[in-house]
Amino acid sequence: MLVDSHCHLDFPDFAEDLDGIVARARAAGIGRMVSISTRVRRHDALLAIAERYDDVVCSVGTHPHHVAEETDVTLDELLARAAHPKVVAIGEAGLDYFYDYGPRDLQAASFLIHVDAARKSGLPLVIHTREADADMQRMLEEEAAKGPFVAVLHCYTGGRELALRAVELGHSIGFTGIVTFKKSDALRALAAELPADRILVETDAPYLAPGKFRGKRNEPAYVVETARVLAETRGVTPEAFAAQTTENFFRLFSKTPRPVEAAA
Repeated sequence: MLVDSHCHLDFPDFAEDLDGIVARARAAGIGRMVSISTRVRRHDALLAIAERYDDVVCSVGTHPHHVAEETDVTLDELLARAAHPKVVAIGEAGLDYFYDYGPRDLQAASFLIHVDAARKSGLPLVIHTREADADMQRMLEEEAAKGPFVAVLHCYTGGRELALRAVELGHSIGFTGIVTFKKSDALRALAAELPADRILVETDAPYLAPGKFRGKRNEPAYVVETARVLAETRGVTPEAFAAQTTENFFRLFSKTPRPVEAAA
């Protein structure tokens, strides 16, 4: 079994084919899919998808691209929404200095609210960080000093220093299809170096289809290809890698119910 720890099933790309997307994921051995929130103001629609499928769960949060739209999101609202049985994580939230769609001060302020929500709820924080290694590392260190919380730096494309420091602080690193691209040698080297118990696999679907499917709309079933490349990179069998990353997922996303066969 594998888990797609980060996808966006509420995005319009999937609206006409959601049953097919989920069916193909199941056929590929994907036991759980986490559909990640990008706008709290659209969370009800995301939650409806999670409630529709037994093997889909979700998060709640504001993506850094949308912080200017959601300056009214409060800690109390995040905690209230996080109490729902299908909400297993906070985020995605963080810093994106590549696109800079959200003012950086608002990105930072929103991120800190999400960190606090993760800390108070006990749920993992899904972190988006792009071209912001120094500020993200500083904020993670400062927040760690205030009290424990756990997180995954999803769709990781940052530097080695941030990744290793995040792991030291107790966090995990999520890899997408980017790790399968021909020019991703440095990312594969990092994936080979990280502790086995801190790696997650994800699609970030509908984006970033792995090399075998490059140019197509990504979907949760394709996480199998990313896992295959990562297993090869780390010198382990696909079966061992699947077992390790699935266990990593359920340890971090501990509110997510395990499939009956996995729990036995």
